[in-house]
Amino acid sequence: MSDTPFRPFETLLDEGRSLSILREATSGGDDGELFLERKRSEMLHFDDGRVKTASYDASEGFGLRAVCGEVTGYAHGTEVSESALKRAAETARLAVGAGGGTMAEAPRATNRRLYTDADPIAGADFPVKVETLREIDAYARDMDPRVVQVSATIAASLQEVEILRPEGGILRDARPMVRVNVSVIVEQNGRRESGTAGGGG
Repeated sequence: MSDTPFRPFETLLDEGRSLSILREATSGGDDGELFLERKRSEMLHFDDGRVKTASYDASEGFGLRAVCGEVTGYAHGTEVSESALKRAAETARLAVGAGGGTMAEAPRATNRRLYTDADPIAGADFPVKVETLREIDAYARDMDPRVVQVSATIAASLQEVEILRPEGGILRDARPMVRVNVSVIVEQNGRRESGTAGGGG
């Protein structure tokens, strides 16, 4: 999976043909869309002075939704291709049936940016992340001699989304998330207590 921005209508699908398939699936319905997503995530867990777990996951896929009244047809797949999209459209179309609905107006777009498009996984090299966890471990142990165990985790992900609407608009969003969690166990006179704190998304 590439580190380049997720642009499925430039690399995997023809936008015009995808729009035709979506319109056919939602014709006579009230609403619908094609949702395409790529997600990458990484997690490092540091426990008792060493990296205990390190994982990386990458996936992509799509969902196609067609709505008519109170009925919603939804189909999804992990293969982003025109043939997979056609199969999904046939399934989602079952919800629309004979139709009779009136397509809802598209949601209003916003240019409000809550965060940058920066990739939190690529933002720091693996050794830097390990050293950060090592520093957290050392800091917690230096706080009090009663600290007997420190566990620290850094988790980062980047979810990139494109949504194609039946009226032809494309909405994009990139959702970078980072979270740090720290757990500490202290012991005194044979009695143990633990505490956990974390922050991020």
